[in-house]
Amino acid sequence: MGNRLSKISTKTGDGGETGLGDGSRVSKHSLRVQALGDVDELNSWIGLLRAELSSRDELQPLLSQVQHDLFDLGGELAIPGYQLLNEQLLLDIEYALVEQNEALPPLKDFILPGGNRAAAHCHMARAVARRSERTMVALMQEETLTDLGLRYLNRLSDLLFVLARVLARRHDGQEVLWQSRHQRSE
Repeated sequence: MGNRLSKISTKTGDGGETGLGDGSRVSKHSLRVQALGDVDELNSWIGLLRAELSSRDELQPLLSQVQHDLFDLGGELAIPGYQLLNEQLLLDIEYALVEQNEALPPLKDFILPGGNRAAAHCHMARAVARRSERTMVALMQEETLTDLGLRYLNRLSDLLFVLARVLARRHDGQEVLWQSRHQRSE
């Protein structure tokens, strides 16, 4: 691959528009650009989560693949009509979800984000994944897109919830259970 980003500051966005990969220009406030930004933010949170984990952590390959998938989803959003995601990615996420969830006890209470730094970062990624889903739904109501990206984000947010539970329990840690005001005052 050649040097594709030789000039980073182009000043072409100073008027509130940005260029898409197909050469078209859109408002930086458009739903497509918002969706692209949400996916980018999600990818960044996963990068932060990965930085919290050891380089040899068993979750690193899975999270690395997720980052690549999200970059592909961003490519789809940046180039209208372009498709990089495929059904196998959904199957991979679903498999990882089942595999990680098997070792966890059934969830009987709501949990609060936290437990440790890695789990908290994972919860942040989950929350941004949910926002990314909402933005994709809004975009799909305005433009024709395949639903693969939306389904991927939905499965990913479920996986991130499970991974947060896994991470909170590491090193004799535990999840933070929600208590009602009544329970807290007892």
